[in-house]
Amino acid sequence: MAKKETFIFREDYPVVSTKQGKLRGFFYKDVFTFYGVRYARARRFEMPEEIPHWKGVQNATGYGYISPILGSPKPSGEHRIAHRFWPASEDCQYLNIWSKSIDKKAKKPVIVWFHGGGFADGSSIEQSCYDGANLARREDVVVVTVNHRLNAFGFLDLSKYGEKWKNSGNVGIADLVASLQWVHDNIAGFGGDPKNVTIIGQSGGGMKVTCMGQIPAAAGLFHKAMPMSGIMAPSEDGSPMPSEVTSADIAKEVFKTAKIKEGNVEALQKLTTKQYISVVNKAGMKFVKAGKSFSWGPVANDYYLGDPLVVGFGEYYKTVPTLATTVISEFGARGYKSPKDKVSAAEQKAMVAKVVGKKNADRVIAAFKEAYPDKQPMDLVAVDRMMRPATIMYAEKKAEVSSAPTYNYLFTLDFALENGVPAWHCSDIPFIFHTKEVQPCMDMGPEVDKLEDLMSKAVANFARTGDPNTRGLPKWKPVEPDKCWTMLFDKKPVLKADHDKELLKVLDETMPVPHLNISQFYDEEAENDHDWMY
Repeated sequence: MAKKETFIFREDYPVVSTKQGKLRGFFYKDVFTFYGVRYARARRFEMPEEIPHWKGVQNATGYGYISPILGSPKPSGEHRIAHRFWPASEDCQYLNIWSKSIDKKAKKPVIVWFHGGGFADGSSIEQSCYDGANLARREDVVVVTVNHRLNAFGFLDLSKYGEKWKNSGNVGIADLVASLQWVHDNIAGFGGDPKNVTIIGQSGGGMKVTCMGQIPAAAGLFHKAMPMSGIMAPSEDGSPMPSEVTSADIAKEVFKTAKIKEGNVEALQKLTTKQYISVVNKAGMKFVKAGKSFSWGPVANDYYLGDPLVVGFGEYYKTVPTLATTVISEFGARGYKSPKDKVSAAEQKAMVAKVVGKKNADRVIAAFKEAYPDKQPMDLVAVDRMMRPATIMYAEKKAEVSSAPTYNYLFTLDFALENGVPAWHCSDIPFIFHTKEVQPCMDMGPEVDKLEDLMSKAVANFARTGDPNTRGLPKWKPVEPDKCWTMLFDKKPVLKADHDKELLKVLDETMPVPHLNISQFYDEEAENDHDWMY
């Protein structure tokens, strides 16, 4: 009866009872929507706690606060990925829900989305394509997107200053565990199945997915995992992001900069958000000016066991079906002055030779054409080598030790802008959410529309059953310990085994890996250019 109306928002409908109290959302175009649902609360540096019960009905019709970041956001690249910015607060433990049902008996698969931006930036709504309505409507799944504490609010390591602070360096990912606990306790009321939860995240969100597999407290709160463009060579200390400085080093400098006695964490808690950000930035910039790179991220301890490529896969995670993904060009995607098919073979060879040297050009081009027979050699200088090799290693190692299958895809589409930009970091997200409609550059005709349908359905099938196979795709085989079966998503998807291993080897021998500046501190007057995070 309700679905005969396009939009419903009444005093008594739609209302869902949760463990803490009643929430009122709204109904629009077949989807029940609940924005800004608070799943936990916490003091600065402290672990999240359950929120208290409330009386009456609370409206869930406005997005909740996002985590503060350490600089001012700078809109850029909107023609490739559209962004939304939102008010920030340290009280940022909020999530959003989309579902076609609020019947407890519906038991629909649940997809929980962790946003990108490393562990320093971003939010559950920052990219317009994160909207879960289309995915919920078309694939009949429940979609949840989550905010949590970031940067110095979520990952400052104060463990040396007392038992109370032993996990301060991980409270940001502890928020995510709390969100999964909330989903476990409450998602049935939103039509979801708490025994069928898939965590998906891209970039930093993909790293957060891999972190959940290394946290014993998260075991049983999710049942499938999909890290997208989120696996890199980790730090030796077990952090999923490389860094020359630890957050414990930053913490020591923060006390000094704030002129607070080292170890007086309570005094740090009393600083206003603005004061704290200023102190952290000044402390961190001392390391940056000394030539040291730094990235925020979790701290390996008895709560978070460390990156699986360093310490091995968590026991529970070995039982979890996994889909690990990347895109062909990640951070190297570039446009061209002329359409690629108008550039002669000789000109393309000259472009390649400038990067790999004349004596290596033929060898590298041959390896590229073997890996990508339908691509142009000029694209090889943009082939991703930060995430693809680590993702292959991750997938094969997990296949070796797991009782559950591991799958892999590589998104290789060329886009109709700037004379054929190869798929860049984040460009596959709208195809998963079925939201490429918000990106004009992705309106490329029936073949690409079909690709969006296939990718969205494959992910929904993976969430539903742990197997991404879907009608219209080649038979998708899982990764083997010594063979990486990869679904290449393009206008005509194909499945290949080890198609690019020789290419990656040749590129490593002939072309240096581009440097990624991961120092995540900002001068108050400096622009915060963080395109690489998306």
